[in-house]
Amino acid sequence: MLKDNTVFVGNKPVMNYVLAVVTQFNNGAQEVAIKARGKAISRAVDTAEIALNRFLDGVVKKEIMTATEIIDTDSGKTNVSSIEIVLTYQ
Repeated sequence: MLKDNTVFVGNKPVMNYVLAVVTQFNNGAQEVAIKARGKAISRAVDTAEIALNRFLDGVVKKEIMTATEIIDTDSGKTNVSSIEIVLTYQ
């Protein structure tokens, strides 16, 4: 998986990320990963579903990986959930 083909989901509107995913595929990418942490996870799932159902024909979910990352905050270490959704051509 190339880093170039990764869309990191944050606090922007979902359609911004959908556009980024569709653009990656239109530019010749065979696979695109959608990554998010914490509260952005639901936005990442929405991004994948909208891209698959409305914009991308012949693209499927290859794998979905979940993990817990330990990050340092001002109040010490805390656990943050993360997700990676990999989309690929059939």
